[in-house]
Amino acid sequence: MVMKGQFLERPTLIPLGNGLVLEGVAHRGGQRPGVLVLPPTPAEGSGMDHVVGAEIAFAVSQAGHQCLRFNFRGVGGSQGRPAASELELLEDAVAAWELARDNANGVPPVVVSVGGSDRVALRLVVEVAVAGWALIHPQLAPFHPPVPHVVVLPELEGAAPRQAWSAQLEDGCLSVILGADRTYHRNLPQVGKAVVALTRRVGAASGNP
Repeated sequence: MVMKGQFLERPTLIPLGNGLVLEGVAHRGGQRPGVLVLPPTPAEGSGMDHVVGAEIAFAVSQAGHQCLRFNFRGVGGSQGRPAASELELLEDAVAAWELARDNANGVPPVVVSVGGSDRVALRLVVEVAVAGWALIHPQLAPFHPPVPHVVVLPELEGAAPRQAWSAQLEDGCLSVILGADRTYHRNLPQVGKAVVALTRRVGAASGNP
């Protein structure tokens, strides 16, 4: 039994068309849309237990939204060898996206990309329906995303990235985490709050608050 205020994620298996199965964890919620967290890529040496992804899952669940995070192939308990191409990363992300959508009765999720997974998230934005996109410390060159979005940057990584992104975004779409570097060991909860704010904004705009 889960008491009020507790956080419980359920182990989830995500099948790929090639017979492999990805490891994931999901949290239920009654609010729409749900959230799909793309972890840093295998080349970055991390997975779904990345501190930022875990914090986002906690924040989203406390706000009543579904959340799914997973490991790319070859990472953690996910089968196969680590993805050798962006296409394989995209295949993994699409499989997770399909599960996140189905868990929310067909409502596309907000996608969160952490670090280098932003390139994979961009492919999702272009090729499938997503409700919104949160870019956490993105590696892509600054641009204006074509869906509702927020870009989260750490204050201590220098002013140039903030200025470059700010020039591309509308007011309110850039969230700077004060006192934080790229590890987000300081003020980490502010990252989760930025994702929750985007998710609520998207839900309200679509009539699913």
